[in-house]
Amino acid sequence: MITRFAPSPTGPLHLGHAYSAIRAHDMARAAGGRFLLRIEDIDRARAKPEWEARIYDDLRWLGLTWDGPVMRQSERLNIYRQTLAELWEQDLLYRCSCTRRDIEAAVSAPQEGVPRGPDGVVYPGTCRTSGARRPGEPLPDAALRLYMDRIATDCRFDETGEAHRGRQTITRDHMIREVGDVVLARRDMGTSYHLSVVLDDAAQGVTHVVRGEDLFEATAIHVTLQNALHLPVPVYCHHRLIRDENGKRLAKRDDARAIALYRAEGATPADIRRMIGL
Repeated sequence: MITRFAPSPTGPLHLGHAYSAIRAHDMARAAGGRFLLRIEDIDRARAKPEWEARIYDDLRWLGLTWDGPVMRQSERLNIYRQTLAELWEQDLLYRCSCTRRDIEAAVSAPQEGVPRGPDGVVYPGTCRTSGARRPGEPLPDAALRLYMDRIATDCRFDETGEAHRGRQTITRDHMIREVGDVVLARRDMGTSYHLSVVLDDAAQGVTHVVRGEDLFEATAIHVTLQNALHLPVPVYCHHRLIRDENGKRLAKRDDARAIALYRAEGATPADIRRMIGL
């Protein structure tokens, strides 16, 4: 068994991060497997070295150890671009110049049941024709969307999380109608979360992905990409989210729940485990 923890160095780790990291770590150790660490720093505008250093410090303080070198996404941009170039050559991608505001405006006309997918409103296809690859055109430096109808197939994955346990089926119709043409490369990043996480999990040999249930819907995108790229499909475990007293899930802006603050106040790693129900 190989699990991983993949935080972004854009703010302090909070109790929700601790829960996810500890579950992935303990699952691997109990099975005699490996626990890996990956730094998801493709958002260069927000990723900071000081946050990355604090991640290492907080994880060590929690008593978590990882195997092998840390993978950093910022060192893999050429890998992502190579995959994008292959998909572009196969006419599976198209340029998209739409902003979020453009997309919202395009679907704002009175109509019923505007579908929303893991990335928000399902893209209405505004740039599908105008952004298509021209013969011989190399991969452009632009935002790129996936022609979902050209790669989607019925596929499956195994889920071990509490809320969705069991064999999950993803239909081609669901991907086209309710997910749509997702962004595989943002212009300011040269890649996207969806593409990077799929390639990175395969490169690290991850067999079990442990993460929050807020990413359950996105897994349909990831499994679809894994099938299209002929990559192995891990077992997924989407766990409950750690929430505040009002039921709101924790985010990096919730500094009051930052692990570093609890440490400063004298908490122990055992205290953190108790706080998050472990």
